[in-house]
Amino acid sequence: MRGFELVTINEYVKKRKSEEYKEIKQPSRATANAAGYDFYLPYELMIAAHEAVIISTGIKAYMPSDEFLMIVIRSSLGFKMGLRLRNQVGIIDSDYYNNVDNEGHILVAIENTSDKEVCLHQGDRFAQGIFMKYQIVDNEQMIVNKRAGGIGSTNRKNK
Repeated sequence: MRGFELVTINEYVKKRKSEEYKEIKQPSRATANAAGYDFYLPYELMIAAHEAVIISTGIKAYMPSDEFLMIVIRSSLGFKMGLRLRNQVGIIDSDYYNNVDNEGHILVAIENTSDKEVCLHQGDRFAQGIFMKYQIVDNEQMIVNKRAGGIGSTNRKNK
C-alpha cells in the first residue's frame, strides 16, 4: 500500500502558519494515465529572480519498503517560468515516513533561474511525485543501519 497523509498541525507550524494548514490538499493525478501525483501549494509564494525557497507541503508519503517517491518539478514551470528543483530530483525513501525529526514532512526546494520574479498561487500545482520500485545488487551485505531522523540523517549515528 502507498499513499499520502497530512503531517500533524504541530509539525506544520514548525515551518509555516497554522492558518495555512486547512489549505493543504493531498497530491492527486490530473488524468487517468498520469504517472505523477501533483503537489499543491498551500499558500501564496513569490520567488525573486535567482532566489531559492523551501516549500513546506504539509504532506508525508507511505509506501512499501522496496519503493521510493521521486519528486520532480512540473515541466510547465520549468519551461515557462524557469523554475527547477534545487536538488534536481527529490528522493523520498520509504523509511522517511514518520521519522522522529519531522514526521516525514516533504519539503521541496525550488530555485527561480529566470531574471523575473515568479508568483505562485495557493492551490497551484508545482511539483509531482512518482512512486517507483528500486532494485538491489546481488550479494549485497546486510545493512543494519536504520534511519535516525529526517533530511540529512542518513549519515547520523544510530543511538
